[in-house]
Amino acid sequence: MRELSLLEARVLGVLIEKAHTVPDSYPLSLNSLVSGCNQKTARDPVLNATEAEVQVAVDALKSLHLAFESSGSRVSRYEHNLGRAMALPSQSVAILAVLMLRGPQTSAELRMNCERLHRFADVSSVEAFLVELAERSAEKGGPLVIKLPRAAGAREPRWAHLLCGAVDVGALAAAVDAEDFVAASELATLKSRQAAMQAQIDELRGLVDRLYAELGVNRSA
Repeated sequence: MRELSLLEARVLGVLIEKAHTVPDSYPLSLNSLVSGCNQKTARDPVLNATEAEVQVAVDALKSLHLAFESSGSRVSRYEHNLGRAMALPSQSVAILAVLMLRGPQTSAELRMNCERLHRFADVSSVEAFLVELAERSAEKGGPLVIKLPRAAGAREPRWAHLLCGAVDVGALAAAVDAEDFVAASELATLKSRQAAMQAQIDELRGLVDRLYAELGVNRSA
């Protein structure tokens, strides 16, 4: 199977997610699928795909047998076929969906974020399926996830899916460094504001002391 584009992976992830979270509305109409792709929460990165772009992505997934169009409805509706097409258990499908929707995550984060798709007993259960996906044989299509090097200061390594091709570990590390830099700059700004506020408080205290002195009032009274 060829590598998926970012939008194709997003469409596939949304189809898998909504099959569990909104079963009464599943299979999804194109309009619902666009809304799911452009959702502001539980998405990384946040997209702003058009209806035409999503339709192209759906058609591409259909050609790969990863999705298909349901029949018997006046409105075209779509559902995923990842488990059957790639011979994957529902646990692995849930993990891949969450990785496609939210980006790299730790095992603990995956367990929490998979809750509505599949309830794993513990983190070790998630890790067992991750290892299975990472060690998938070439005969079956090769690995579908990769364990990323642990970032500086992080307690646990993160995992990423490979459905969109190899992961640029260097770019991810740079992104983490950029996030740390922003956090540090924000902290410096907060400290500067705190110092300014403390100076204002000290000035006000001095003013109050002078007023008490001029009025001849005992402040402790």
